[in-house]
Amino acid sequence: MSKLPKFATFGNELYTGRRSYPFVPKAKLWFIIAAVAVAISILIPVAKGGFNLGIDFRGGSEFTISGTENSEVSPGEEAVGDVASESRVTNIAPGTIRVQTEQLSDDQTLEVKANLAEAYGVNEDQITSTYIGPTWGQDVSRQALIGLVVFVALAAVLMALYFRTWKMSVAAITALLVVMVTTAGLYSLSGFEVTPSAIIGFLTVLSYSLYDTVVVFDKVRENTKNLDKSTKRTFMEQVNLAVNQTLVRSINTSVVAVLPVASVLFIGAFLLGAGTLKDLSLALFIGIILGTVATVFIAAPLYAVLRRNEPDIVKQAKRVKDRRAQEAKEAAAASPAGATAVSSGS
Repeated sequence: MSKLPKFATFGNELYTGRRSYPFVPKAKLWFIIAAVAVAISILIPVAKGGFNLGIDFRGGSEFTISGTENSEVSPGEEAVGDVASESRVTNIAPGTIRVQTEQLSDDQTLEVKANLAEAYGVNEDQITSTYIGPTWGQDVSRQALIGLVVFVALAAVLMALYFRTWKMSVAAITALLVVMVTTAGLYSLSGFEVTPSAIIGFLTVLSYSLYDTVVVFDKVRENTKNLDKSTKRTFMEQVNLAVNQTLVRSINTSVVAVLPVASVLFIGAFLLGAGTLKDLSLALFIGIILGTVATVFIAAPLYAVLRRNEPDIVKQAKRVKDRRAQEAKEAAAASPAGATAVSSGS
């Protein structure tokens, strides 16, 4: 019970400014880290020879064995190995095996089907076969790319209209691009197949990332609303305060979103063997975490950097500096040491 009040106190201190973390003052460091992460994420699929594309993107033949008591993949690999040069055998659910190969002829399809029925001890009517042509796979890839471009373009326009400044939109989209690239790099590193489910998870992550950014930027706009009349904090300090004030909310939202996804990924996919959930849950798991991190360390600091040299911002920062210098001077004069110095000088 003692931990709850402490966490509440932590959040209250962040909101009031008594406790503060330098997200904006160390913007250069965060940008360097992000640039390195993006570069590594680009190099990962290049070094691995590309992404591990699923059959929906590369085309091929697929066989699904249902109602089998044998959940091992090795029998399927041996059954297909004599006919197909490439195969991927996956346990997608209890009692269900999926086998994917390159494009097979009708005779080869019948032969593989018979081999799989013998290998898993099932009837041939328990095995379904489908064929996905390369043209269909290309269409899926093109539609996925179009959807991604349209989503980013609409997000950029809508955020610029909502916040009435293109600089917030640029900062948000830049953070979004960092999330996209790093999520793709980590996904490639995992070796999981890129499937339509993974693309859906990927687009969902982008929406989540923008949501978290909008929450933080709303607080930034609130803090800087009457900046021309304020001499308490500079613009950069107000942006940093906004990030700290929304930090607990961002963490809580991220944890609440990640927990069920982690359950699906680690319990459902790995422990229970539900292979069809791996692609979707991994994309969500990586992206949700990176989306929160990018908002805090990239989007908000970048927006502050983009505006710090504006004439009004520079003038306001000077007023804050002058006020603080005057207060320091008055405090020094009011202190015993200052009073002694004044009297001895007179």
